[in-house]
Amino acid sequence: MRKVWTLLLMVLTLSLSGCGYNALQSSDEQVKSNWSEVLNQYQRRADLIPNLVNTVKGYAAHEKEVLEQVTAARARVGSVQVTPELLNDPESFAKFQAAQAQLTGALSRLLVVSENYPQLKSDANFRDLQAQLEGTENRITVARNRYIKAVQDYNVTVRNFPSNLTAMVFGYKVKPNFTVENEKAIAAPPRVDFGTSTGSNQVGAKGSSQ
Repeated sequence: MRKVWTLLLMVLTLSLSGCGYNALQSSDEQVKSNWSEVLNQYQRRADLIPNLVNTVKGYAAHEKEVLEQVTAARARVGSVQVTPELLNDPESFAKFQAAQAQLTGALSRLLVVSENYPQLKSDANFRDLQAQLEGTENRITVARNRYIKAVQDYNVTVRNFPSNLTAMVFGYKVKPNFTVENEKAIAAPPRVDFGTSTGSNQVGAKGSSQ
């Protein structure tokens, strides 16, 4: 009897493997892992903002509107409930995207304003914060690229036959991803030319193939 159960278990295991169960498990775990890295980098950016705002305020306190926009955008990001369910909820995922896009835009405006204050630009703390912010934005772009690719691979597995049948049985569904429209807002990290290159200082955007 034990041999019969062992044989049945082997047949079931081979069947699940052949119909994409293992691929679904693997791709789902990859999505979760890459998503964690996206969140880590966004949190790293959020942690830089209070010091950045306070430093700018020390030289440009009358730029109240821009400073308030950054603070409010950071608060909106913090108000979004990031739960495991968010990855499977298009509406919640869209809210997360929108909040991060607003923060990216507010930070870009803050860096543009900073160009009008030579003393601020020469402040060592401010320059260090800018460098950290730029590095973080680059890491966000890399993390988001990896996440987008992982979700694409997962969604293909969920949709393709015969793994789509396994997905239906075990409750695997297509996950939302970062949209093209959102890429225009989020994928362009705010960068400021510190005067090391020719031409006027400006905030630029590095596009990505996300």
